[in-house]
Amino acid sequence: MDIEKAPQVFEDLNEEQLPIAKHKLHKWTHFLGLYAGEHVAATEFVIGATFVALGAKTMDILLGLLIGNILAILSWSLITTPIAVETRMSLYTYLNKIAGDKMTKLYNWANVIIFTVISAAMITVSSTAVRFAFDIPAQLNWYPTNLWFVLVVLIVGIVVVFVAIFGFNAVSKFSGICAPWLFVMFTSGALVLMPALSLEVIGKSMLGGWEDFMAIGNQSIWTGTNSNGESGIGLLEVIGFAWAANTITHFGLIDMALFRYAKKKTYGWTTSSGMLFGHYIAWIAAGIMGAGTAVLVGKSIVALDPGDVAYYALGWSGFVIVIVAGWTTANANLYRAGLAAQAIFTQYSRKTTTLVVGLVTVIVACFPFVFTQILPLLTYAGLLVVPVGAIVFAEHQIFPRIGLTRYWSSYRQLTTSTPAITSWGLGLIFGFGLDFLNVMSFYYLFIPTWIFTILIYTLLASKFGAKDKYPEEEKQEEIRNQNIEKYQEQQAETEPILIKDNSIFTKLLQGIAILVLGITLVLAGITMFASPDEIVYTSNRETFYQYAFICTIVYFITAYWAMQRRNKKQE
Repeated sequence: MDIEKAPQVFEDLNEEQLPIAKHKLHKWTHFLGLYAGEHVAATEFVIGATFVALGAKTMDILLGLLIGNILAILSWSLITTPIAVETRMSLYTYLNKIAGDKMTKLYNWANVIIFTVISAAMITVSSTAVRFAFDIPAQLNWYPTNLWFVLVVLIVGIVVVFVAIFGFNAVSKFSGICAPWLFVMFTSGALVLMPALSLEVIGKSMLGGWEDFMAIGNQSIWTGTNSNGESGIGLLEVIGFAWAANTITHFGLIDMALFRYAKKKTYGWTTSSGMLFGHYIAWIAAGIMGAGTAVLVGKSIVALDPGDVAYYALGWSGFVIVIVAGWTTANANLYRAGLAAQAIFTQYSRKTTTLVVGLVTVIVACFPFVFTQILPLLTYAGLLVVPVGAIVFAEHQIFPRIGLTRYWSSYRQLTTSTPAITSWGLGLIFGFGLDFLNVMSFYYLFIPTWIFTILIYTLLASKFGAKDKYPEEEKQEEIRNQNIEKYQEQQAETEPILIKDNSIFTKLLQGIAILVLGITLVLAGITMFASPDEIVYTSNRETFYQYAFICTIVYFITAYWAMQRRNKKQE
């Protein structure tokens, strides 16, 4: 293929079928905001309550969540990001290259369903805040029982679909604005409700130190006893839960779709914004907020929905946090679902497939059962995709190191890879078989399943052609990559130029946004650390509710305005 003819060759291909162009790569700050926004989600309210219901102990929570989330960061950094950066392809495109159309379409259909339901659940959770604000009855059945609730879901869902349609840039920018505010609000909510717990447990509104915090945690939040009055989960289960919560995206390699835009492999460490500040702090804060709300309303923490918890912790800002936290997670997952759908229907653009999937998502979100089943879905979805991640990992990282040929199936022009399909099937039987036999904690099943699938795929691939050498095909692959790079360089010349706006007014807007976040934290700190008795605490809490909501409005106006001014395009 002549390099000079590259544009004519690749113009008919959809952009998602090609490696990401160099001029479309992003800096580390994009990923820091993206993961911060996605992993400080509305489900954190639910997961925070789950640890309480499962009967974890305070020290196990503090230590176990830290270890588990660090392991998740390492998984993204050492497994997912290197492959994504080296190939610049999504998992869907890579899988098609090594496993053929049939397996890829089957796998992509599974991902469309998984991420559609996850996105729908996030939209449903966001809608609980609006339901609470407008006194719409709680939806306790699997189907909607109130027309106004359906209308709320449709409105919330439209925003999610609109953002996801515009792709990675829109998702990352939206998350980048929301992330700092989400951090502040989750932290503030815990600070605001801690005095309520302190009054309930130790009879005073202000904590005297670490010992008081541990006493409150052990007696009122993470008591070590589950909802059935039995001994709860231990340190290893907490670690496993935190590590396995995002198995689908790191060991399962789904987040190749995001990290293919990363300039460097080290950007995998940016997931720490979601894991340490998001999951770690947010899960702990959600547990405190849930327990505090339970004290204020006189209900069990497991009987509260996110709207209840958010309102009593943050006032009207609580409605905003549930909506925004649901949006940021739903956006990223709907983007993934649209990408998987586009890999199936390659004749359509990602925007078109995302729109269609988004409409289905909004309809599914009207049925509350998707939210109540979200945790089992995440757990089983992770086990479902881990074998596929293992196959790709083996092909890309292990094969070149042991003398096997990467992309051998593509070089042989196989429409279906028997080793890949067989390995996926055997991996599923192995993983779910271990679960059925109750051999080990469910949270760790992804590890032996991943290793087993790697071994099976490597063995089978070596027998079906991976041991052979394909010098002519490899040469053609190299030429094709050169053609793609040439084509993308030509495309880059027509791209609009981004001009950074560093004017005084833009900096002023940014300064105001940061200032109001600081004010919110100060007000929350006053509520916790300057409330000597219940009367003063109640007064400080009401003051926080009022001004935190004003600060929220000011923050989103100024942060969005600054973002719009900061990146201007020169045609």
